[in-house]
Amino acid sequence: MYLPMVVGVDGSESSLRAVDWAADEAALHGLPLRIVHASLWERYEGAALARELGEPAARVDAEDILTVAARRARRHHTDLPVTSETVAEEPEYVLKREARNASAVIVGTRGRGELADLLLGSVSLTVATEADCPVVVIRGNHDNRATGGRHGRVVVGVADAPTAAVRFAYEEARRRGAAVDAVRAWRCPTHDTADQPLLTGTPERLHEERAVKQLEAALADAPEDVDLRRHTVEGTARRALLTASQEADLLVVGRRRRGQFGHRLGRVAHTLLHHSACPVVVVPDTA
Repeated sequence: MYLPMVVGVDGSESSLRAVDWAADEAALHGLPLRIVHASLWERYEGAALARELGEPAARVDAEDILTVAARRARRHHTDLPVTSETVAEEPEYVLKREARNASAVIVGTRGRGELADLLLGSVSLTVATEADCPVVVIRGNHDNRATGGRHGRVVVGVADAPTAAVRFAYEEARRRGAAVDAVRAWRCPTHDTADQPLLTGTPERLHEERAVKQLEAALADAPEDVDLRRHTVEGTARRALLTASQEADLLVVGRRRRGQFGHRLGRVAHTLLHHSACPVVVVPDTA
């Protein structure tokens, strides 16, 4: 069964840029595109509509928003199968439900607030934290296109073992003809050397060697047809991945599945969703 790409729209310029990106991604994967508008979105994220709708907010209805979004989707992909629907419900509930039968959910950043391109809105954050499928948040300086990126790089943050995020990065890079930059950060706690001045320098090397081994283990099953580059970086994962995002077309991070304390979005993913220089994909682990 071919699950569609789902994109959430609220009439903001941010959401229409997400439609552009989602249309590219759907065409790249040979999947249909489903456009969803939750009519209660405005109570969350303001009322500044995209100029393309051409009317004051009071005169724009859900049908107008969907019509413009579908037109944007077909701008570069005239044969793309596109469906759309308006649901009279809160947007995060609608998109989380859509995620149960989607290949991915694509959303913009803030929506209709004043600092739309800088801040991540509550809807996008909630969906990225709780959805059952990968969630793409379109942010950063880009041309709204999923294909033909300027950098030819998909960056993925690597943990201790192979994850769904790593596999997702392989597949996206293969389809885009891009390289995968796998990043593993490492740090040397200060207490390792504080009481042992004669060992200064050695603990750092040991921590780095451990990170290299962990990275190699996580990438052991990498496909041969993927251009894979390995990076171990001293410092926090947040800093390493934010730096890497400045020269990436896509940044992929993992998210743990629901546990006894509910859904978990780690500090690294949370920071990247707010500050990445390129679109971010949050991929829930399958385990």
